[in-house]
Amino acid sequence: MQTVLVTGSAGFIGYYLCRRLLRDGYRVIGIDALTDYYDVGLKHRREQMLLQNQHFSAVHERIESPDVLSRLLERERPDYIIHLAAQAGVRYSIEEPRSYLESNIKGTFELLEAARAYPPKHMLLASTSSAYGANTDMPYTETDKADHQLSFYAATKKATESMAHSYAHLYGLPTTMFRFFTVYGPWGRPDMALFKFTKAILNGDPIDVYNHGRMRRDFTYIEDLVEGIRLLMDAVPERPENGEVPEGDSLSPVAPWRVVNIGNSESIELTDFIDAIEQATGQKAVRNLMPIQQGDVPATWANADLLTKLTGYRPKTGMRDGVKAFVAWYRDYYRV
Repeated sequence: MQTVLVTGSAGFIGYYLCRRLLRDGYRVIGIDALTDYYDVGLKHRREQMLLQNQHFSAVHERIESPDVLSRLLERERPDYIIHLAAQAGVRYSIEEPRSYLESNIKGTFELLEAARAYPPKHMLLASTSSAYGANTDMPYTETDKADHQLSFYAATKKATESMAHSYAHLYGLPTTMFRFFTVYGPWGRPDMALFKFTKAILNGDPIDVYNHGRMRRDFTYIEDLVEGIRLLMDAVPERPENGEVPEGDSLSPVAPWRVVNIGNSESIELTDFIDAIEQATGQKAVRNLMPIQQGDVPATWANADLLTKLTGYRPKTGMRDGVKAFVAWYRDYYRV
């Protein structure tokens, strides 16, 4: 039985990924600090469901604490590492930037140091579509320049891409960075728009609609995202001979490292997303139209051709179906 270490295992994506890995017959070690950035009860509930499987074990530590990950890797020697733990949220990074430095930069450094000492077959680290920053060429392609991040959150995630590349080059660590696009679905984070909008609409409260609803996002359903991650585990990058990289591949010419978009390949306007929530809830939203917030990008849109080339897979869940599934979960979980 192969072992996978998942950081951020009690998080939204971490929970779904661990569940998938357990179903596929892996032994899974999850590490999560269960921080209070959002409802800890939701994290506990996710983790308790994972613990019902005998092949899942949970570690409650902060990854940025020195030697925590080194000791864990020395003891467990995982075959794969999937790094999801991070301080998330564009807007919160304006209020509390230090928490992003600690979790995202220091936490990733501790992981890279541990992996250097006890190398896995493949490391996969989460990045974000926010790394594309001020880039206006769409859809976003992995080979596009991504030099002008608009938030400190995005800057820390782009920094982790560079950090991981240096370790891949220096120590031959096979590494895949995957850039998420707006991920949604049942068990989602309460700070995300779908959760906040659904809660407000069902309560009859107004919702804040930024950029007057003219934001566009590539909404990616959680199970589609996890399928992409799972398949990328088997697409282990190799340092190219003579530095020659196939056209359209983001593979580094000097390291076994690449970055891959996982998105739905469709950019949907926020107003259409809200319409779908109204349809799923059977209630109309009271919309408080507001200007775009500092640090936000007006649009995201993924080119997922590289993911398909590497895995044969392309995310496919329609936005309205995904929203309907979330609203059904929300009503059941909160007994609305």
